[in-house]
Amino acid sequence: MADPAQTSSAAKDFDGHSSSITVETKMATAGKEMASNPESGKSFARRDQLLKIEAQVHNWWEEKQVFRADSLEFPPKAGEKFFGNFPFPYMNGYLHLGHAFSLSKLEFAAAYHRLRGANVLLPFAFHCTGMPIKASADKLFREIEKFGNPPAFPTGEEEINSIPESPPEEASAGNQVAPDKFKGKKSKAAAKSGGDKYQWEIMKSYGLSDEEISKFQDPYFWLTYFPPLAVEDLKAFGLGCDWRRTFITTDMNPFFDSFVRWQMRKLKQMGKIVKDLRYTIYSPLDGQPCADHDRASGEGVLPQEYTLIKIEVIPPLPPKLSALEGRKVYLAAATLRPETMYGQTNVWVLPEGKYGAFEINETDVFIMTERAALNLAYQNLSRVSEKPTCLLELTGYDLIGLPLRSPLAFNETIYSLPMLSILTNKGTGIVTSVPSDSPDDFMALYDLKSKPAFRAKFGIKDDWVLPFDVIPIINTPEFGDKSAEKVCIDMKIKSQNERHKLDEAKKIIYKGGFYEGTMLVGEYTGMRVQDAKNLIKNRLIELGEAVMYSEPEKKVVSRSGDECVVALTDQWYITYGEPNWKAAAEECLASMNLFCDETRHGFEHTLSWLNKWACSRNFGLGTRIPWDEQFLVESLSDSTIYMAYYTVCHLLQKGDMYGSEISSVKSEQLTDEVWDFLFCGGPSPKSTEISFSLLNKMKQEFEYWYPFDLRVSGKDLIQNHLTFCIYNHTAILPKHHWPRGFRCNGHIMLNSEKMSKSTGNFRTLRQAIEEFSADATRFSLADAGDGMDDANFVFETANAAILRLTKEIAWMEEILKAESTLRSGPPTTFADRVFANEINISAKMTEKNYSDYMFREALKTGFYDLQAARDEYRFSCGSGGMNRDLLWQFMDVQTRLITPICPHYAEYVWKVLLKKDGFVIKAGWPEADLPDLTLQKANKYLQDTTVSMRKLLQKQVSGSKKAKVNVSSQQNKPTVGLMLVNEEYDGWKRECLTILRSMFDRTTHSFPPDQEIVEVLQKSAIGQESNFRQIQKLCMPFLRFKKDEVNAVGVQALDLRLPFGEMEVLEENSELVKRQLGLERLEILSVTDPVAVRKAGRHASLLDQNPPSPGNPTAVFLSE
Repeated sequence: MADPAQTSSAAKDFDGHSSSITVETKMATAGKEMASNPESGKSFARRDQLLKIEAQVHNWWEEKQVFRADSLEFPPKAGEKFFGNFPFPYMNGYLHLGHAFSLSKLEFAAAYHRLRGANVLLPFAFHCTGMPIKASADKLFREIEKFGNPPAFPTGEEEINSIPESPPEEASAGNQVAPDKFKGKKSKAAAKSGGDKYQWEIMKSYGLSDEEISKFQDPYFWLTYFPPLAVEDLKAFGLGCDWRRTFITTDMNPFFDSFVRWQMRKLKQMGKIVKDLRYTIYSPLDGQPCADHDRASGEGVLPQEYTLIKIEVIPPLPPKLSALEGRKVYLAAATLRPETMYGQTNVWVLPEGKYGAFEINETDVFIMTERAALNLAYQNLSRVSEKPTCLLELTGYDLIGLPLRSPLAFNETIYSLPMLSILTNKGTGIVTSVPSDSPDDFMALYDLKSKPAFRAKFGIKDDWVLPFDVIPIINTPEFGDKSAEKVCIDMKIKSQNERHKLDEAKKIIYKGGFYEGTMLVGEYTGMRVQDAKNLIKNRLIELGEAVMYSEPEKKVVSRSGDECVVALTDQWYITYGEPNWKAAAEECLASMNLFCDETRHGFEHTLSWLNKWACSRNFGLGTRIPWDEQFLVESLSDSTIYMAYYTVCHLLQKGDMYGSEISSVKSEQLTDEVWDFLFCGGPSPKSTEISFSLLNKMKQEFEYWYPFDLRVSGKDLIQNHLTFCIYNHTAILPKHHWPRGFRCNGHIMLNSEKMSKSTGNFRTLRQAIEEFSADATRFSLADAGDGMDDANFVFETANAAILRLTKEIAWMEEILKAESTLRSGPPTTFADRVFANEINISAKMTEKNYSDYMFREALKTGFYDLQAARDEYRFSCGSGGMNRDLLWQFMDVQTRLITPICPHYAEYVWKVLLKKDGFVIKAGWPEADLPDLTLQKANKYLQDTTVSMRKLLQKQVSGSKKAKVNVSSQQNKPTVGLMLVNEEYDGWKRECLTILRSMFDRTTHSFPPDQEIVEVLQKSAIGQESNFRQIQKLCMPFLRFKKDEVNAVGVQALDLRLPFGEMEVLEENSELVKRQLGLERLEILSVTDPVAVRKAGRHASLLDQNPPSPGNPTAVFLSE
């Protein structure tokens, strides 16, 4: 149970108002501010005690520079060094618990290796590349320009759409998203900002003054503001970082800028960066491609390619389209299956849908949705590039009954008909109808044919529908040549409204048709569909009867707030997916430690689809493309091999994250020759002003630390950043410097709910430390979970950690004060031996858990279980008292085992309480003897036996499980206990175990079928007895129990005796058992001794009802 002083009221500031942590708050003063809450009357003394300890420990660490990591002259042997890193966080705000959760996995791993004695490098840097900072700064500028400084924002209804997302001259009716498109939905960006519409209000929520907020109109001010605060927060967190190696990205840091320019030139020289026209997710507002990290929602969404079929409206045009006379008017239908166009019977439109007639060029007009037209306009298919021109607004009703001529269709004239299930947020809103191979089309046409009232409702003439029959075009082995008809009959689909069934039918047919189908018609008759598809598509495009069209697979919203389109852009691409490069990436992946199969599958899937990646942008912050400086390197392309830069950063930037003019090296001196020498095994630079001693020192640093051993990240980066990291390492660095390991984790929830500012279920790292302390925060992060599933940070766990850590300090202080009264000498009692063994077990198991990076398990075995063993030892010692040396060993071992997770607490205990030299973070892993598993089993036997005896005694005293204990029954409570033991199986149980042992296959670890075991049992000695049928009823459950036990604990479950002496264990601990049961006398007796059995008196019948067996003694309680 958590300390009452550490309840959820800690989530408020201590003037009683909701938390609004100002950035100037320092951790050292937080405890004084949070010492008490007059309103609630609750104390925060325990939390403040930990905060005070943490401030003290930070001073010790800072004074001795304990996390400074330098290379050694000779290459490290296996296990002698550990280099771990973490994807640098984006600096448009404060670090939060989501960052801290992933980072904690690296921090715990690094701390474990440091504790073991490895030379550990954990560097940290800050990402500022990309558009989010620039977009936010520009938005703030527009708000101030419109509403003043400080701004007076409108309230209520007038607030809706009050800020244009682009300057007025850039907006037009053609490229605005209809307001109802976003109704009821909140973007990721909005969710992260707590629902604040205005950037000013978002900045206000950070605790900034009006004067400070105004400075954030300059995007570079963000870079000077947030990174230093992040350093403060991470130091307060206890991150074991070599802060000399920190840096920011972008051209504000000339040294890192030079590194990225070299990397890009290197890739281009190798032919891995090319310029090309490609379909790309694109933000019209920002005027540039929108990569994953530029998106508020829709991360991972790719362009979906369609064939746009030009279905001509046959003149003369009806009155509704008269304004288009003289033009070629087409219904533009987007399809994924151009090979099915032979079987068209009609075209579908949505009656209530909103359409437009859009000018494509001087002669052609496409009828489609505005959304589709906007995408086309960015694909060079609009008379005015990037601005669709709508000549006529239409509804689906206006289009019903149009006579049409469609490419490849066997029907010379088809008509446009209504379909009620068309989605206008996919494709063009115009849908071709091929009822032979589309269940949707088949049922919709069936409904129109069979329901005259339905036709009348939409004014449909019979000759638009009734003459058109299903045209077989593809044959599949399973469904024949009318796949849709057959599957609809088989699935008993009656109407086009049975959406679930139709969706299932579509999946079945499309998969079978593509992979197993054969063309029955056209010039590719007899060819497999999967081979004919692209040939037919290309032919349609060559003849001018179709065009290529692409749109986002799903909705994508940029961080600037606009809905993205797919644009055909001429820009620089990195050629991910190129076969030889992909093979190298796969080779690297195969050699890496990924810690779980799910992670490996995620990388394998990404490598299977990842293709050219747009690496240039013209908006935002970053490094210029060195050969084409109109463009910037996008944010996922400057962050792929920067881990190498960590190794030399401190020698170049001298500890200044901005690379200011304090270094003896100038950034312009860092030529490609220099970078090649440092990282690629290149020759010594022929002409350089950098001293060779410094060059060789930098090279030594890189060669010593590389490759990195571990990179920790959220699983969402598998599909981009982490895979890019593999690709770039294989391209630029030699094989022996390829990455060794990635560890990916899920996201973090707070108290079993999604972390969200909009709901208030959110904590910055700084808030968490102020609320719980750093070590309690780290404790709860370790306890949150280790796998790929989402983890759970529980406030109550953090509060309980405060209580546990401070109570442990108090207990140790008491023990050290009373040290002279403790029993001295080597461990002698059973309790001593058990406790010493539990310490050894804890050290061994926790070492394994840390080495496997299973930190929740490490917390369990290294803290929870060890605490439980100590508490059991305290109770077991009784009047004899605890052993002084054992308690010192316990305090030493427990302190070391918890060090990676709670280093401040551990450092304080080490120095102040245990008065040890040096720092616990480098104290070495505790030495431990091999665990005595037999002793562990003996202790479990003792504990289990005591518990079962206590339950039996309580039942005997109360007379019934449900009866209430009265005064009379307490007075008649037994005072004597007889514990009768049978240390070896006998009779039919012995025979059963003998048979099982003989029939157990040690190779396959299995038993033969039960029938074979029964046959052997029947031929045994007990099988010949007259009452065998009765015995067999007892044997079968026992045999099943023992077989299950073998699966659980091994073949030793079939032994006739336990691996320890039961009588010996119980006799040695009789005083403990007697004390726990409240007895005056306890006798340990063997059931094989007739005298002992007679002592049970009238209770002797219990021995027949419940005969003792190995591991299960029988207890008899008497009153003297």
